[in-house]
Amino acid sequence: MTSGEEPAGERAAIDMTQPHVARIYNFWLGGSDNFAADRTVARRVATEYPDVVASVRAQRAFLARAVHFLAAEAGIRQFLDIGTGLPSADNTHQVAQRTAPEARVVYVDNDPIVLAHARALLTSSPEGATAYIDADLRAPGPILEQAADVLDFGQPIAVMLLGILHGIRDRENPGAIITQLMDAVPPGSYLALSQIAGDVAADEVAKGVQRYNDQVAVPVTARTHTEVCGFFAGLELIEPGVVQAHRWRPATGSRNDDSNLAIYAGVGRKPLNRVRTAAAGRSAR
Repeated sequence: MTSGEEPAGERAAIDMTQPHVARIYNFWLGGSDNFAADRTVARRVATEYPDVVASVRAQRAFLARAVHFLAAEAGIRQFLDIGTGLPSADNTHQVAQRTAPEARVVYVDNDPIVLAHARALLTSSPEGATAYIDADLRAPGPILEQAADVLDFGQPIAVMLLGILHGIRDRENPGAIITQLMDAVPPGSYLALSQIAGDVAADEVAKGVQRYNDQVAVPVTARTHTEVCGFFAGLELIEPGVVQAHRWRPATGSRNDDSNLAIYAGVGRKPLNRVRTAAAGRSAR
């Protein structure tokens, strides 16, 4: 399918004239599951913040590196991926199950377009499990209840919040949502997240965010480095802390990338001693 064609299975089900966040991201990632309305928004945002494509792709690459770290180095075998988005290369279960075929992954999204694609394309290894929940991050309770059908909440779980927190407004208290999720998982669990940066290329990003918000149903909020570090309160940040996504444990031998991209990312661990301490917000950007 070319980018000019309509994604199969969606023609009769949705309004193709309304831009959709998952399809906008799909276009930025080089995918073909998008419509003209999505591409229009994506291109208009890029005129204000030209590095938006590089930032989105850096976030996707961070997902693969973070999941590999969690599965290969931290020994995590359970993943709760909230805000799945349209399937792409190196989805969470694919990366995890390459290292640990027995890994179990629960994907969460509240959009029927995403869920339809996920059920069709995201299949588990025979040893592991992959499940899909139709739920909203703003209501963590139902997510945790349904995820318990697949995940063992007595064993460490990696909570993945990539590219979703900036869709939660400050008045919706994203920090409290994170706290509820992390309080539900045992010590030794991890949080991996990414968030649009409001203090990198600040003027361009502000204009891009405004252009985006003027055209979509669910607005996004850019946040500062200090604000993103605050999401890790009570957790032990994994080196190098909260940094621009492409600077989080880049692949060995990769070319040094000194570009500034407006996407923060980090991974934190719930302490084994259960003592909640302030996150180290002094990490380098």
